[in-house]
Amino acid sequence: MDWNVVISASSGGYTRARALMREHGEVAKTHFYNILTMMVPSVPAFLAALEDRFQLDLDLRACVSRIAPVTETFNFSGVQDFETKACALARMLAPPLNGASFHVRMHRRGLKGLISSNAEERRLDEALIGTLEKAGGHGMIRFDDPDFVVDLETVDHRAGTALWSRDALQRYPFLKPD
Repeated sequence: MDWNVVISASSGGYTRARALMREHGEVAKTHFYNILTMMVPSVPAFLAALEDRFQLDLDLRACVSRIAPVTETFNFSGVQDFETKACALARMLAPPLNGASFHVRMHRRGLKGLISSNAEERRLDEALIGTLEKAGGHGMIRFDDPDFVVDLETVDHRAGTALWSRDALQRYPFLKPD
């Protein structure tokens, strides 16, 4: 199934998380423990709907540990294809990072031993810095209180990215990219 949201259910909350999230879009099971995916028609509308609900709905907060919407997705056939497409997407995300601090965080599900989350995070950090420098700008990798976090999610051979500002991370506590 195509997806643009990855949901990590809390221990014991999988079934309830699946039921609660159905109100927002098509939810699918994965073969990964406590991981669901879903397709929402609009990520901004989904975030707006969840903003107040996550604060007020204790049931939702108890069964969901993380909700990760992405704004761009791609399928890939192997490591080389993944790296090429991920770097291309990262370069598209670069303009708002000019003059800012940021880091890439990858949440990989599947392809263990083929794709290293840490190595890909470093590769994408470097690609972003290089893109900024080629355009005459600059950026800084920072892990403590960065201006932005580039979130990269994978589930098997599908990946998605999102760029989250410090303000968005504070506004939507369920994002938890780090």
